[in-house]
Amino acid sequence: LEQVQKLLDAPGDGDILSARDRAMLEVLYSSGIRVSELVELEMSDIDLQEGALRVRGKGRKDRITPIGSQAIKALQRYFEMRGMDPRSQKPEHTGRVFLNKHGEPLSTRSVRRKLDKYLTIAGLDPGISPHTLRHSFATHLLNNGADLRSVQELLGHQSLSTTQIYTHLT
Repeated sequence: LEQVQKLLDAPGDGDILSARDRAMLEVLYSSGIRVSELVELEMSDIDLQEGALRVRGKGRKDRITPIGSQAIKALQRYFEMRGMDPRSQKPEHTGRVFLNKHGEPLSTRSVRRKLDKYLTIAGLDPGISPHTLRHSFATHLLNNGADLRSVQELLGHQSLSTTQIYTHLT
């Protein structure tokens, strides 16, 4: 938990790119979604009032997943700054949530590069991957009393055995 907090605090939120990166990391950890699902998020997929995301998962299966209060705050901050940035107003990309400095949708590779940057800043293991945040999400839920079936649904796994392997449970 301490390492996750160091990572989430690393970007700050003083400019639009750091606010975006903080929101991106908060959403990844708070929801347990895959990086491929993160970069595909559309503005219409986010309900900040309800604290939920509509996620397009593997096999074109949609699911609704909750996000925490810190992710909501980070998204609100990012959206506030994004609304004032002309680069974010390209009509063909305004639907995507996470945009690069040119107003184009972020790629999974870009997310990895951003994570690497913040791992260095936070002094954390450079071998940590975006998928590690997904594992941390699941493990922290289970350690705090969530049942395996609920975690399975949140992760979008079809098989309970996948969730068991994923969370290192027997």
